[in-house]
Amino acid sequence: MSEAAVGYAREQGTRFVEELKDLLRIPSVSTAPEHVEDVRKAAEFVAEGLRAAGMEHVRLIETTSDAHKGHPLVYADWLHAEPAADGKAKPTVLLYGHYDVQPAEPLDEWKSPPFEPEVRDGNIYARGAVDDKGQMWMHVKALESVMKTEGKLPVNVRVIIEGEEEVGGEGIAAFVREHGDQLKADAALVSDTEMFAPELPTLCVGLRGMIYTELEARGAATDLHSGMYGGAAPNPFVALAQMIAKMKREDGRIAIPGFYDGIEEPTKAELEAWRKLPFDEEEYRKHEVGSTELTGETMFSVLERTWARPTMDVHGMPGGFTGAGAKTVIPARATAKISFRLVPGMKPEATFAKYKRFVEEICPKGIQVKVSMIHSGEPIVVSTDNRYVHAATQAMAEVFGKETVFIRGGGSIPIVGDFVRELGIPTVMMGFGLSDDNLHAPNEKFHLANFHRGIESIVMFLDRVGSDKPVSTGSRD
Repeated sequence: MSEAAVGYAREQGTRFVEELKDLLRIPSVSTAPEHVEDVRKAAEFVAEGLRAAGMEHVRLIETTSDAHKGHPLVYADWLHAEPAADGKAKPTVLLYGHYDVQPAEPLDEWKSPPFEPEVRDGNIYARGAVDDKGQMWMHVKALESVMKTEGKLPVNVRVIIEGEEEVGGEGIAAFVREHGDQLKADAALVSDTEMFAPELPTLCVGLRGMIYTELEARGAATDLHSGMYGGAAPNPFVALAQMIAKMKREDGRIAIPGFYDGIEEPTKAELEAWRKLPFDEEEYRKHEVGSTELTGETMFSVLERTWARPTMDVHGMPGGFTGAGAKTVIPARATAKISFRLVPGMKPEATFAKYKRFVEEICPKGIQVKVSMIHSGEPIVVSTDNRYVHAATQAMAEVFGKETVFIRGGGSIPIVGDFVRELGIPTVMMGFGLSDDNLHAPNEKFHLANFHRGIESIVMFLDRVGSDKPVSTGSRD
């Protein structure tokens, strides 16, 4: 079955890319109120793509409620897979992706407009190219390739695609909690991660969780003139700087009491596998980070620091005067946007409580502090000992002609934890991005060879999961 579908995908590859360009032209920035209609337009585009692929029951699911003004989910299914030779029902695979994107700013750093996709040097450049429109569209086109050549799928399939991943995924999380029966499946497939290196097939089996917070400091009742009140009036920016400095030591360790309690270390086997990966720290520093030095807990390797250690980062400090010229103001309040990445053994609520308590204890005199949780997600590690991971391992190895490696990711995909907790199913994280794809940054891109090989890998994954033959535990047949 997979050979005909792969052949179809190759024949239609140019059209698939043109369709992706049409999707990328839609500025579906989920965090921007002015793009609400664009986000819905992207949802409708995806829904039409699923209909054209032959999926059934395609519909938009609204996520707006009294407490949440959200963007729609896109749902589809096809649940007619023929039973196996022994009469057992075929598995159901839940395909997940998201059609929303990050803001494109700063616009002046893009070599081509972010919502006018352009192909250069074998890459397609646009906001959302790899995160996640390009990778999500691979799922749609893989389904089309199988349906158009076979008229059926080898497994039962449900599809759920959201429009709020970049703003915390509150809508889909609520839907999974409240209507999980509509997403009943045996496993989920997510393509929103990256390969460890070019040409190296990779499965991500762990993600850090996170809490994203706002730390607000208030001083005087109104903004004040620094010449008249400087030296007597509390300055919220100085207070924020003092508190942030006390939360993180120079050696990279977070100084919040009890912060590291209960964290689970990677296994010896996992650490040994990471040591064998083709990783050059100096190359990473120069070409991925672009800094003069790497920082953090130097007693741990870079891969440990980015995959298996918790972190604290400051993302912005709005407040005061930021316009051209000078204005000698002591602002009445200022805010810092601070996030923490979490590892297995840490809970978002418990970590937030420790952070909030510590901030309140170290708050400078004359300052009132308010700590708010914006969104959160739990860390997750997926067992590699299941038939779905084995099927993905083999599918990617066959497409790329190399053994598939297992890694963790430093980022967070909150829905993966929701699938485990609410649906009780494992997630296969089969991603095709590259480390230099600039997701969330100017000049985001997706390597088109990986777009096409991703479609083929998904086709073969579905075929292997639906095969009557047992999936072996090795990475090759």
